[in-house]
Amino acid sequence: MKRSKGKLILSASAVAIAALLGSAAMAQTGTSGAAAGNDWVSPTGMDNNQRYSSLDQITAANVGKLQVAWTFSTGVLRGHEGAPLVIGDIMYVHAPFPNTVFALDLAHDGKILWKYEPKQDPNVIPVMCCDTVNRGVAYGDGKIFLHQADTTLVALDAKTGKVAWSVKTDDASKGATGTDAPMVVKDKVYVGVSGGEFGVRGWLAAYSVADGKQVWRGYSMGPDSDTLIDPNKTTNLGKPVEADSSIKSWQGDQWKIGGGDTWGWYSYDPTLNLIYYGSGNPSTWNPKQRPGDNKYSMTIWARDADTGHVKWLYQMTPHDEWDYDGVNEMILAEQDIAGKARKLLVHFDRNGFGYTLDRETGELLVAEKYDPAVNWASKVDMDKASPTYGRPLVLPQYSTEHNGEDVNSKNICPAALGTKDEQPAAFSPKTGLFYVPTNHVCMDYEPFRVSYTAGQPYVGATLAMFPPQGQTNMGNFIAWDARTGKIVWSLPEQFSVWSGALATAGDVVFYGTLEGYLKAVDAKTGKELYKFKTPSGIIGNVMTYSHGGKQYVAVLSGVGGWAGIGLAAGLTDPHDGLGAVGGYAALSQYTALGGQLTVFALPAN
Repeated sequence: MKRSKGKLILSASAVAIAALLGSAAMAQTGTSGAAAGNDWVSPTGMDNNQRYSSLDQITAANVGKLQVAWTFSTGVLRGHEGAPLVIGDIMYVHAPFPNTVFALDLAHDGKILWKYEPKQDPNVIPVMCCDTVNRGVAYGDGKIFLHQADTTLVALDAKTGKVAWSVKTDDASKGATGTDAPMVVKDKVYVGVSGGEFGVRGWLAAYSVADGKQVWRGYSMGPDSDTLIDPNKTTNLGKPVEADSSIKSWQGDQWKIGGGDTWGWYSYDPTLNLIYYGSGNPSTWNPKQRPGDNKYSMTIWARDADTGHVKWLYQMTPHDEWDYDGVNEMILAEQDIAGKARKLLVHFDRNGFGYTLDRETGELLVAEKYDPAVNWASKVDMDKASPTYGRPLVLPQYSTEHNGEDVNSKNICPAALGTKDEQPAAFSPKTGLFYVPTNHVCMDYEPFRVSYTAGQPYVGATLAMFPPQGQTNMGNFIAWDARTGKIVWSLPEQFSVWSGALATAGDVVFYGTLEGYLKAVDAKTGKELYKFKTPSGIIGNVMTYSHGGKQYVAVLSGVGGWAGIGLAAGLTDPHDGLGAVGGYAALSQYTALGGQLTVFALPAN
């Protein structure tokens, strides 16, 4: 039988790529180990979100010798968040809208094995709040999973790039978008949704890895049947949650357009079989239009991975008045506190407090400011006998709601983009410290009344951003002790540190800067050991892998995201970008648009 030349080539390519992936990687459907190794198979390295690698070829003693090994252009000039995956001999690289995915052959200098470029309606771009970013792809069961901007969840054959299945998760015409990196656990892939600035009601959903069928969906707000809260089984700070507690905290049906979106990161404890994540700001940003605690926006969730049922939750910022999204990553670690071994969940919230909880019970153990500039609240009430236990004690002068009137509240710290946004922190079990990229930014905030129209912005506030009074740096990179809630060391940066951190067994910590520098510092002391300026500002997450017996470090550069939206979208009005354009106006003097992967390694000898 005669076969076409094209089919023969496709068949040969599929066989070659299968060999590159390797049998061990093809069987991989979860990443529940303690640390990342030769491969980087999850958006955050491992299910525990520690962003820690056991590789130790690159050390504090030799990292200063790093050189650029190779580079790759994505061909897109908007903000590049997230990080590539490495599975066997293949690296999978993603890009912002139009959400291109590349499979690169590491054995042949990054040769392109296949490329997937979805055809999406460009009308989704105006409803992407803070640049056209995407935080990465996930891998499981021989498939690469991508959540596209238009809320299409697509499964690509890892060998060929062909679409295995796709499913729509929400409605972009109403302001819903997909920017999050999916997470794969066993036979399910989990995704959330963006769109809080358009009144989109948040949710987390689980889909079958095999065929894309929805297994469960839990909303951030609404009746218990929607949130999957069981008053007989769900607790909040150790106490039972009352029936329909969410809708009782909203006025009328406001919960239906209440926000609480889920565009951050997800983590998983295989022993407890719990998925952890955070929900974002309530809609609108004008607090007087939505009286009540607005549950369960701004909340840490612990859901059963199989059913979605909520075991426990904790709302960090009830009745949020500042857009302090709660979506930042939940890092799972085991440490002793007060002489007792604990399964911890550590979370660095936008509101400026670093939280340490028992991830099995939801008990709140530590809540302290991780930037001394934070002023909107004096502290989190840690008195279990107090009626305000677990709540931030808001200082009235920094409230954005004054006697029912919209006023311009001045010098609130942090700004709406938080002491940390989605850029993930890292944890080193060797040092016991968390390494946190932070923003050191304050704001003026003036709410105004806004009406809801599906698919139109539903913000209702004007912002101006600037460094804390008397200071010039807009960022710090810190080492944090989650057992005590103390900063161990802090490195000031001119602009916000908007890249994800990486900790390694070589006692080196990596991060990137908005000017475009990849930096390496000593994990124990914070001493700068190496820096290299990439072609564009870094808002991507540093990752590491080993290939051919050699350790590599890689990062995406491409300025953008909320902090870089002025450059990314060509905006000049200082109030544009929800206040970020004015705050980061000087960034244009240091970097320009780009979209490049830069890979580093030690010299051969």
